[in-house]
Amino acid sequence: MPKSPAAAVTTGPASSGSRLARAGLPAVIVLVVSVMIIPLPTSLLDLLIVANISTAVLILLVATNVTRVLDFSSFPSLLLVVTLVRIALNVSTSRSVLSRGEAGGVIHAFGSFVVGGNIVVGMVIFMIVTLVQFVVISSGSGRVAEVSARFTLDAMPGKQMAIDADLNAGILTEAEAKRRRREVAEEADFYGAMDGASKFVKGDAIAGLVITLVNLVGGLIVGVVQQGMSIGEAGRRFSLLTIGDGLVAQIPALMVSIAAGLIVTRSTGGHDLGTDVFGQFARQGNAVRSGGVVVALMGL
Repeated sequence: MPKSPAAAVTTGPASSGSRLARAGLPAVIVLVVSVMIIPLPTSLLDLLIVANISTAVLILLVATNVTRVLDFSSFPSLLLVVTLVRIALNVSTSRSVLSRGEAGGVIHAFGSFVVGGNIVVGMVIFMIVTLVQFVVISSGSGRVAEVSARFTLDAMPGKQMAIDADLNAGILTEAEAKRRRREVAEEADFYGAMDGASKFVKGDAIAGLVITLVNLVGGLIVGVVQQGMSIGEAGRRFSLLTIGDGLVAQIPALMVSIAAGLIVTRSTGGHDLGTDVFGQFARQGNAVRSGGVVVALMGL
């Protein structure tokens, strides 16, 4: 039976979009591996760094707007991809810093803005950002993902039995029962994958810290031995670039780590995170008023 024109119009772009998505992600992964090997111009590095930061912002926004974890079920695999992209960019920028003494306008701007004429302050800020990501967010997210995976797997047989009981009682149809069984299995797979994917975040934080320390020491050696700079000049130049390089890697990593924490701690509330939080605060008017009185007394 021939397809109607409306059906052809509907399925055409969707199929072409799916083909583009199937080809696009493997191409990105291959390109990422190539970035680790092939030296890139600074203009292209700037473009890739901005794209990496924009992707991290998008992931964080999606994580705050999902109503349930299965709405973002591709997050564990996406977490591996963005971690690989970030490490590849870090390797490429490190090559540019050590070989040419520059790494593009974005890294220079980050380093100049954060350092602000004081290298010690810039290094302390970088260490604080890294420690917050590694010690607080990554460790907490990994623990929550581990516990969630364990409890989800333990509760899986009971959920399956409840679905079978509803099906036998006629509350659910066969199609609804299949859909709910599939959701239960997907939820267990998701938390199991997140338990492993959280290790990527922690390993990424460690790798970023090690790469930054190597860049700092290697920059001093390159500047003094190969480029004939004084120790102070080499320290100022390569410290600025190293801190900028570390920040453009750690800030997206921090946002992705926060997104991972929001995903694994998300409970099904039927709304996005902002709606749930403000709605629950609005229902606790006495607590809000009491808090306002306490703050007013502290101000006095």
